[in-house]
Amino acid sequence: MRLHLITVGDPKLAYARAGWDEYEKRLRRYHKVQVTRVSGRSQALESEAVRRAAGKAPLVLLDPRGQQFTSEALSAYLDAQALGGVGELAFAIGGPDGHTDDLRASAHALWSLGLLTLPHDLAMVVLAEALYRASTISAGEPYHRG
Repeated sequence: MRLHLITVGDPKLAYARAGWDEYEKRLRRYHKVQVTRVSGRSQALESEAVRRAAGKAPLVLLDPRGQQFTSEALSAYLDAQALGGVGELAFAIGGPDGHTDDLRASAHALWSLGLLTLPHDLAMVVLAEALYRASTISAGEPYHRG
């Protein structure tokens, strides 16, 4: 399955850029990965850019109102989407003000990384690592058990 990771902007902090690069590289062993960086001068323009970038792919928004997954549940979700014939999933991290209500309403799913508010850079690393961990679970590989 292809995973399309959409973010508002690039990671700015060195640790986040290194983490993102590492987990994106690892994730490519399991999936075709596309990364799109969007921008906008307002929440509405950012959300519209996310919608355009996702195209026809089911859009999973990272949002505090969303469902929380264990690593095993995320793995099962990805597997179910693939078995259901979904060829691509788009995951989007919004800007400082998050996603618009309109974009949330049209999303395939909302995913919360937890109750804490994470800085954008850190959320990017957590997204990439969580998808990688879920992929190793699906593959039955030892990363998750370490």
